[in-house]
Amino acid sequence: MARVVVDVMPKPEILDVQGQAVSRALTRIGVSGIEVRQGKHFELEVDDSVDDETLHRIAADLLANPVIEDWTVTRV
Repeated sequence: MARVVVDVMPKPEILDVQGQAVSRALTRIGVSGIEVRQGKHFELEVDDSVDDETLHRIAADLLANPVIEDWTVTRV
């Protein structure tokens, strides 16, 4: 079994409302100079027979919305 990490983030041109809320909260508690973008992090335990093409298809079809999100797939 191998561990695979899929990180999904909103595309740069997409408004990240959750990230903005965290950034504003940081300002309210006196922390400045930080801009937050919030995404999703998935850890998958996969059989060694699962190829990279299948992993990317899973990310595109199930874990991310390709219209508004980018993703990376990393074998750890």
